[in-house]
Amino acid sequence: MKNQRSFSIAALLLILFSSSVSAQLQTNFYRNSCPNVETIVRNAVRQKFQQTFVTAPATLRLFFHDCFVRGCDASILLASPSEKDHPDDVSLAGDGFDTVAKAKQAVDRDPNCRNKVSCADILALATRDVVVLTGGPNYPVELGRRDGRLSTVASVQHSLPQPGFNLNQLNTMFARHGLSQTDMIALSGAHTIGFAHCGKFSKRIYNFSPKQTIDPTLNIRYALQLRKMCPIKNDPRIAINMDPTSPNTFDNAYFKNLQKGMGLFTSDQVLFSDQRSRSTVNSFASSEVAFRQAFVSAIAKLGRVGVKTGNAGEIRRDCSRVN
Repeated sequence: MKNQRSFSIAALLLILFSSSVSAQLQTNFYRNSCPNVETIVRNAVRQKFQQTFVTAPATLRLFFHDCFVRGCDASILLASPSEKDHPDDVSLAGDGFDTVAKAKQAVDRDPNCRNKVSCADILALATRDVVVLTGGPNYPVELGRRDGRLSTVASVQHSLPQPGFNLNQLNTMFARHGLSQTDMIALSGAHTIGFAHCGKFSKRIYNFSPKQTIDPTLNIRYALQLRKMCPIKNDPRIAINMDPTSPNTFDNAYFKNLQKGMGLFTSDQVLFSDQRSRSTVNSFASSEVAFRQAFVSAIAKLGRVGVKTGNAGEIRRDCSRVN
């Protein structure tokens, strides 16, 4: 009973804290200092996206990895030695970092905006813009984050979900940031435009267990296709689409694939194979609207995680180094 009470108090404090954070963040935060910030960032992101599609999944993943470690403070962008040197972050595509750098340069070219918009806010805006560019929902972005001054390799340890996580592990990690199971499933739906390297899931298709070489929750035809794309002695640079049906479109196909046993990671497929989360997957698979609404709600909550506001942190002049 005592443990339950302390957990309830902790949950209540988290809700109160996130409420105060959302009061500090505002969609029109730059209305006086840089009124055109959203247009400037959107144009820079669109230009980068036209050069390479990887801009979209790379930026979205960068935002998630940033928020889950020290909060949404752009600490992931700081130059080495930093968070991005951790094994969980070394696979972050350079195009995500470049997207933020290009958008920051574009913002600072406007004399009214120079050194007034944080890298953390630019990353949050760029994330929304890549979701829209790939066919996903448009949504208002709360702004007013400040940039963090600290970024360490050690801080990443045990901070990010792993491809082999089960539902309990996923829920525990997301709950730490005030995110519910429904939020977690909706955010996992971002894998609809994601890609992964073979090493992240090869155990599922080659040596799942002593009795079964292929994970039984994996669609057998899909598993055999993956084996062709990822031979045992594979090139570590080979990347596989996480949504094999519409990899360049932000849609609910990810959830329809889970119903067919076509989730690439264990942490994807478990959302359907575990009875406790299956109904949400089915709901998102049958209704694009339900998924989009849940995603917008979840990414707004994600964008409030551990933010620095007011006099905390700084507005970096260069996103890759502290002032």
